[in-house]
Amino acid sequence: MSASSSTPQPDRLIAIDWSGDKSPGQRKKIWAGVWTRHPAGKIAGGKLLLESGRTREELTAWLIALARETPRMVVSIDCCFSYPAWFLTEHGCASIFDFWRHVAAGQGERWLSTDAERDPRFWGRPHQRPPIFCGPGYCNMFRRTEMENKIEQSLPGGDPERAAKMFGITPKSPFQIGGSGSVGTGSLRAMPWLLHLWKHGFRVWPFEGADPNRPLLVEMYTRLLTGAVKKSNPVARRAYLAAKRREDPIYRPLTRSILAKAHASEDAFDALVCCLEMIRWQEEFAHLKATQDPILRLEGITWRPGVSPGDILAP
Repeated sequence: MSASSSTPQPDRLIAIDWSGDKSPGQRKKIWAGVWTRHPAGKIAGGKLLLESGRTREELTAWLIALARETPRMVVSIDCCFSYPAWFLTEHGCASIFDFWRHVAAGQGERWLSTDAERDPRFWGRPHQRPPIFCGPGYCNMFRRTEMENKIEQSLPGGDPERAAKMFGITPKSPFQIGGSGSVGTGSLRAMPWLLHLWKHGFRVWPFEGADPNRPLLVEMYTRLLTGAVKKSNPVARRAYLAAKRREDPIYRPLTRSILAKAHASEDAFDALVCCLEMIRWQEEFAHLKATQDPILRLEGITWRPGVSPGDILAP
């Protein structure tokens, strides 16, 4: 998508690799790739930083402060912003913001509880996937955007390039709160902070359209931006970045300091690559519009280059 020259472009782009860790260890797991427009910047006319060291609360306060400084800001966060529409309806939530309030009021931690009265639909180590999400019910544990991104592209008629990005990756549901690659814990612990950001003036796509003069939040799934790479392997991360620096002008100016962080940490690697891809596609963000589809207005959409609500609803 090409933006007109009159369309205001973002002054800052931030990719957050999120964590649901409840311990102080979250400071090491939450990483931010931060690009700020600057005439002397070597990366697409801006300066790039790769940072960690903040808790979820501290990160949220930092984003609010940055938004005051540069309102034309886009932040992507690696978590699910919502759950399947049927689940929100079951809990009497007419909007995503109702659902975030519900989670923030304590329901999220109750769903994460391991006590005997927990909701058995939330599963993962040590609990097995419940029968309701097996066989014919398998698709019910996913939102439409997860089906479109993670499952349907590998079926006949799917996009081979997008299918390759998911090769060897088991699709994850927000109902999975334990085990390798689970996304539910981080998502539930993000929602109170997403609500806080929204209350401080952030627009949230696709529930709201972009306003070039206000900060924007988008949901991100790192695998859609990194493509096929064994991210947990430091040798593979190093090889990936080396190849990108040879072939891709956006990667070429990366400093030794930034590369060292991405070589040493999978979380830093994800934040870096996703920030660089946001830079590449930055013209798209000002054109993101609110969806009018009743399902997507509850479930949301994972941002990827070129995505539109029509893609998510396509058969």
